Formats: sequence, C-alpha cells, structure tokens
Amino acid sequence: MNFELSKEQLMIKKMVKDFAENVIQPRAIEIDKEAKFPIDIFDQLGELGILGIPFPEEYGGSGGDTLSYALAVEEIGSVCGSTGLSYAAAVSLGASPIYYFGTEKQKKAFLTPLAQGKALGSFGLTEPNAGSDAGGTKTTAKLEGDEYIINGEKCFITNASFAKTLIVTAVTGKNEKGKNIISAIIVPTDTKGVKITSNYDKMGVRGSDTAEIVLDQVRVPKENLLGDPEKGFKQFLYTLDGGRISIAALGVGIAQASLEKALNYAKERKQFGQSISNFQSIQFKLADMAMEVELSRNMVHKAAWLKDNDKPFSKEAAYAKLFASETASRAANQAIQIHGGYGYMREYEVERYLRDAKLLEIGEGTSEIQRLVIARQLGC
Repeated sequence: MNFELSKEQLMIKKMVKDFAENVIQPRAIEIDKEAKFPIDIFDQLGELGILGIPFPEEYGGSGGDTLSYALAVEEIGSVCGSTGLSYAAAVSLGASPIYYFGTEKQKKAFLTPLAQGKALGSFGLTEPNAGSDAGGTKTTAKLEGDEYIINGEKCFITNASFAKTLIVTAVTGKNEKGKNIISAIIVPTDTKGVKITSNYDKMGVRGSDTAEIVLDQVRVPKENLLGDPEKGFKQFLYTLDGGRISIAALGVGIAQASLEKALNYAKERKQFGQSISNFQSIQFKLADMAMEVELSRNMVHKAAWLKDNDKPFSKEAAYAKLFASETASRAANQAIQIHGGYGYMREYEVERYLRDAKLLEIGEGTSEIQRLVIARQLGC
C-alpha cells in the first residue's frame, strides 16, 4: 500500500490551500455572520479549474481524480464550512450525475459549463415529506408528447438560488410490482414554472445557499431525462455514495481546523504559571482529536481510491462520512472546551466549526442512515 500522494495531487492540494488561506479565510467570519453566499469566490474557484477537478478535460474539467477533489474539499472546508459545503455540492451533486449518467449531448450542453466553472449546478432530491425516505418522493413528471410536465416541491437544496441547472428526482410511473419509478431530469433554472426561494435562517453553514424549490407545470424536453428512466433511484444512490466522500472530506477539514486552533491556543494560554498544553487533561484531548482526524482522513482517502479504481465503495463511503462527520463535531466541541470562555466567542471561530459540523451528521444521509447502509452491506 502506498499512502503517498502523487505530484499532481500535491500540486492541487497546495493550490487550493493557498487560495483558501489567502482568499476565503479572511472572509470566513463575515460569510457566516452575514449568511451571504460568496458568488465572487465561486467565480474565482471556476477560473482556477477547481470546480472541474474530477471531470475529463474534454468536458472542460481538470482531468483529476476523486482523491484530488477530496483534498480540495478538505482544504476549503478547513477555513470555511459554508464555502466547503457549497463547493462539495456543486461538484458531487450538481455536476457529477450528468457525468455519470448523461448522454454525450447532455454532457456537452450541461456538464461543460459546470466543469469550466462558468455555472453552478444543484441537485433536488429532498422534499418536505421525503428526507431519509427518498423513495417517498411526491414530485411527479408526466410525459406529454415530447415534454415532461413536472409538479412538486423540494426543500433544503444547496446552491439552488445560484444554479443554472437543477437535477430533480420525480415519479415518472409505476413498475410491474406497482412501485413508483423515480427518474432524474435536468431542469434549467430559468424554465417557466420554477420558483426558487432562500428564506432559511440556519444554525450553521450560513453562507452556503439553501433553498426551497416549487415546480409548477414545468415543461422540459424529454431528452432532459438523465440516464435510465427505470434506474433513477439506483442512480441517485450511487450519486450520494460519491457525495458522501466529499462530505467526509469536509468533516476532516473542519476537524483539522479545530485541532490546529486548539493546539495553538493551548500553547499560548497560561494558567497556574505554565501553558495549558503542559496539562495532561489537555494533552489527552489533543491526542484524541489528532488520532480521530488521521483516522477520518485515511477513511476518506481509501473510499476515494476505491472509487477511482472502479471498485465497490458504498460501505467505505458510509464509514468515512459517518466517522468524519461525528469526528468534526467532537473535535469542534473539544476545541471550544480547550478555549474555555473564549471558545464561546465568535472571533475565535471554534464555535462556528461546531455549528457547521453538525450539518454533516444530517445532510447526504443522516448518521442513522449511514449505520443502516453499513449494516446492510454486512448482510443484516
């Protein structure tokens, strides 16, 4: 086993780290406080080719792999959870399904501007009554002539307010057993009948756009159907498996940031005549944080390696997402504890890490769903 990163991967990691520290970090507190999506930062990410890392050059991408992309998510997430989440969603959910399942025509028309960073994409799966139970989708798409007519509602959709294209899941019919057939359809956001609002007041990842979508008699050409109409459900499960790797990488980024802040503070803070980093109780906290960050990172890298080598990775993606998201929350919580009263203050940033980390235990499949996925993979 070779745990070393390739030259290309190290270059991507350094480029993204430099951008994150120089451009995103100085605005991270403001992004959280104002709850404003930093569209100019995404324009710059696009210009640098960071939005196209895992896509081939023929579609405007950078020709990188999943591991390179995971490294980028970690670096962005370590300075700003909001920007990290929107970046991960734009690539894993907004663009990747078109790359995985799209026709050549769809890739040229819809994937290319996303990979080039000239537009953002969004993935509309969650509904008011279909969260963990994605099979309970109520949005419908009826074929009428050469068009699908879509009606329904989506909620908690990342990046939708700033997206050029939506991929929406909808019931398109029944199979021979009488169960709903769920398909995925590409819907440009400027289509008549698409209404997007962003009124959520969130606890964390406040600078990441989260929107509600209402689809009222929305008409799109039938060639906008993504992939196999009979396999829409399996397709989005595969999409979510890939997305879980990026959410896990985001968790690693937040946990790493928590560790670094806590370690630096512990060395500087003096109590009873010495640095608190000399106290065993603080050392044990830092040791546990460091261990869990490293374990999380190894899980992410393994899941990404499996995906890049076309091997089954569902279980490992669930391991990584579950462990890294819970690690992020634990690490942020301990960082606040080590900071004491200062940890409760916004300017020290660790309280933001905890608020941002909590979402990672909910989005892209809750921690409970991850445990269910793992149990099923074990044959339970």
